[in-house]
Amino acid sequence: MRTFGKALFLVIFAGFLFAACSSPALEKQMKFGIWAAERNLWDEAVFRWKRVLAANPDSAAAHNNLAVACEKKGLVEEARKEYELALKLAPDNAKVKFNYTKFKESLGAGDKPGPAKGKEKNEKK
Repeated sequence: MRTFGKALFLVIFAGFLFAACSSPALEKQMKFGIWAAERNLWDEAVFRWKRVLAANPDSAAAHNNLAVACEKKGLVEEARKEYELALKLAPDNAKVKFNYTKFKESLGAGDKPGPAKGKEKNEKK
């Protein structure tokens, strides 16, 4: 599996799509999700990005970020679904394409996405 830093890099650079989140409250949720991801708190990140999607299901950034988080948690099919939704919403977005390509490559190499080895599972408290 790729390093935690690479996954985090992908999530942080997905922030360029903040404009897709129309309200300051949704932008705050997106940023909180990134904050959580930076700390390897993937459950919290998932929770925040799902809140964004509940209010704005057309946010390619939230779908992309959620896909990365699902991938880190080992939820391969959910990650695939979220990447595909992000691509459907933003088919020309280079960052989303890059993330999805890396995801597919990791599966093709027999490397299953999942929690980083040696890391504790972070649960929402």
